[in-house]
Amino acid sequence: MAEHFEQKLSFVEKAGYSAADAAANFVFMTMILFQTNFYTDVFGISAGAAATILLVARLWDAVADPIVGVLADRTDTRWGKFRPWVLFTAVPWCIVMVLAYTTPKGWGMGAMIAYAAITNILMMTIYSMNNMPYAALGGVMTGDVNERTRLNSFRFISVNAAQFIVGGFTLPLVAKFAVGHDRQHGWQMTMTIWAVLCLVLFLITFATTRERIKPVSAAQSSPKQDFADLLKNSPWAVMFFMTLFHFAILSFRGGALYNYYHHYADKAAMFDFVQKLGLTAAAGTPATGGILETLGYIVHGDRANLTNSNVADVFNSIVNMIGTAVTIGVILLSAPLAKKFGKKTIAVAGFALSAVNAFAFYLLMPTDVAGMIGLTVLGSIVYAPTIPLVWAIYADVADYSEWKTGRRFTGIVFATIGFALKSGLALGSSSFLWIMSGIFNYDSKQADAAAAVQGFHFCSAVVVGILFTVCTGLLLAYKLNKQLTIQIADDLAVRRATPAT
Repeated sequence: MAEHFEQKLSFVEKAGYSAADAAANFVFMTMILFQTNFYTDVFGISAGAAATILLVARLWDAVADPIVGVLADRTDTRWGKFRPWVLFTAVPWCIVMVLAYTTPKGWGMGAMIAYAAITNILMMTIYSMNNMPYAALGGVMTGDVNERTRLNSFRFISVNAAQFIVGGFTLPLVAKFAVGHDRQHGWQMTMTIWAVLCLVLFLITFATTRERIKPVSAAQSSPKQDFADLLKNSPWAVMFFMTLFHFAILSFRGGALYNYYHHYADKAAMFDFVQKLGLTAAAGTPATGGILETLGYIVHGDRANLTNSNVADVFNSIVNMIGTAVTIGVILLSAPLAKKFGKKTIAVAGFALSAVNAFAFYLLMPTDVAGMIGLTVLGSIVYAPTIPLVWAIYADVADYSEWKTGRRFTGIVFATIGFALKSGLALGSSSFLWIMSGIFNYDSKQADAAAAVQGFHFCSAVVVGILFTVCTGLLLAYKLNKQLTIQIADDLAVRRATPAT
C-alpha cells in the first residue's frame, strides 16, 4: 500500500490562517452568548420581536451561504478563489459589527425593530461573504488529512483564544463603559474595540496563507450539477443535519446560560466566590485604577444588596474564561487522538459525554457555584477535542465528493454546511425564546419571575442534553471512518500527481 500523502504547512501559515477565525468569533461568540439578551434587555424589544429578528436574519444568512459558495468556487484571481473574499469584506464587516450593537436614541419601537433587523441581516450577510470562503480556504491549503487536522487545531486554538476574550471581558467592559452612561453606550464602545481587532486579524490571514489544491478535472459544471452531486453524498447529508443540531445547541445554550447565571444562580453565593478571589469592594469605594478595575472585574456592592451589581457579569465571565482556557489546553489533543482513533470515534465520544454533562447541570442548586465551575471544566474537557475534528470532517466530505465525481467543489460543500450552521443558530436562539415565552410565560421585563427562572434552569440543562444526544446519533451514522478517509486522500493524491490526458 502506498505511503500516506503528506503536504506540510509552516507554523506561520497555520497560525496566520487561524487569525481570521479568531476575528469571526468576536461576532460569532457575542452572537451566541449575548445577542439574545442584548435585544431584550439592552435594545429594549420584546422576546417575540427578538426571536423573529434572529430567525429571519440567520435564515437569510443561511440562504446567502450557498450563493457565496457558488460564486467563490467560480472566483479566479491572482490571489486564489477564497482569499480575496476575506480581504474585501474586512472593512464592511467592522463597520456593520459596531452598528449592529448600537442602540438609536429617541426612536419609536417600530423603527427600532426595523433598525435591529436591517443591521442584523447586514451583519449576517457579510459574515457569510467572509467566513464561508474562509472555511473553504482550509480545504485547499493542503491535501494531507493529518495536516488538515493540525491546521484546524491551530484554527480552533485561536478561536478559543477569541472566545476567551469575548466570554471573559465583554460583560465587564460593557458594565465599565456603562458607568456614567448606560449599557447601550457600554455595548457600542466594547464592540468598537472588538471591530478594530477583527480588521487586523483578517489582514494577517490574507497576507500569510496560500491556496494549493486544484481540482483534478478542469471541466466546468453548473451549480445545478454541483447540488445534484452533493445530494448523492451520504456523508455530506449526515454532517448537514448534525451541523444543524450542533449549532442550534450553541445558540440555544448561550441564551439559556446567560439567564442561568443572571437569574437562576444565587447572587450572594457568586459574591462569596469572587470575594475569595479579591474581586470585590464595598459599595461607594473609589475605583483603584488597577487593571482589574479597568476591565470591569471589581464588584462594587454589598452582599445583602446585589440586585444592581455586576456580580453576575463577573462570575459569568469567570466561568466562560475557565471553560475556554480548559478547551484551549485540551484541544491540542485533537490531532493525536484523531490520528490514533479516527475523527469519527473521538467526535462520537465527545458529543455523548457532553450530553451526560449537560443533564448533570440540572442537578445543581442555585447556590452550588463550585458545581457550576466543576461541570463547566468537565464539559470543556470532553467537548474540546470535537471542535477542530468536526471542521476537518467537512474537508473530508469535500474529498469524498471529488473521489466519487472527479470534480472538486469545496466552496459549495462548505456553503451548504454553512446553510445548516446558520439555520441551526437561527432555530436555536429563536427556539429558546419561543420555549421560554410559550411554556414558561417569559416576559423580558420580569426575568426573575419564578416560572422564567425554572425555564432557564430546564433549558440550559435538559434541552441542551437532548440536542447533544441527537448529534451523537447522527455522528454514529457517518460512514467515513479512519481507514476510508486515508484511502480517499491517497487515491486523490495519485490522481493529482497524474497529468490529465
